[in-house]
Amino acid sequence: MRLAAPIVAAAMLAASACGSSDDSRGRAAAVASVTPANDKAAEKPAAAPAPAGPRVVILGDSLTAGLGLPVTQSYPALLQERLKAEGSNYQIVNAGVSGDTSAGGLSRLDWALEGNVRVLIVALGGNDGLRGLPPAQLKENLAAIVRRAQQRGITVILAGMEAPPNYGRDYIVAFHQVYPALAKEYHVALVPFLLDGVAGQDALNQRDGIHPSAEGARIVADNVWKVLNPVLETAK
Repeated sequence: MRLAAPIVAAAMLAASACGSSDDSRGRAAAVASVTPANDKAAEKPAAAPAPAGPRVVILGDSLTAGLGLPVTQSYPALLQERLKAEGSNYQIVNAGVSGDTSAGGLSRLDWALEGNVRVLIVALGGNDGLRGLPPAQLKENLAAIVRRAQQRGITVILAGMEAPPNYGRDYIVAFHQVYPALAKEYHVALVPFLLDGVAGQDALNQRDGIHPSAEGARIVADNVWKVLNPVLETAK
């Protein structure tokens, strides 16, 4: 089993990005839809125009929402640019909510999957790790999300996260194992670590040391694209 290097695990305080439910800062940056900007708001937001074409929904926290960046610099927006450049009619829906845990993502899943959703990218868990929530609970919530999406015929991609180091090695290992175990059990594609190459790199994060900078977001988009692109190619 391969664990992230200590510096990466420590930098998973980047997931604390997602852990702060500060409504004055939190926002769900939407490429094709808008979601509520805190982890307590599980109600469906005001109706927005439904995007044309098949949809790729990214269910995540503030790392997905692009906290601290212009909407166009969030990694979902960068993925949309790539799709457009390739002539694809897939529409990226940024369902990132600042502060969301895996439980929060599960609670808003049904309306996040409304419309012609073909692919769901699940990018949750950073706040679970930050808060020291049980890895078994994380696994249960993520499994429920995957099952419910698959029951609708939606292809799922799971984006892995790592726990911060302050809860000890046993917790870090248990947390790490959740993602590859779920990917294997449910036969879903896996982004091993969403923040690979970004976490712990001062130059690639904003001044808070938590959220990726514009350059960091481009690397995150690369991490996701490596897995998303083959999935969409197969779906054609």
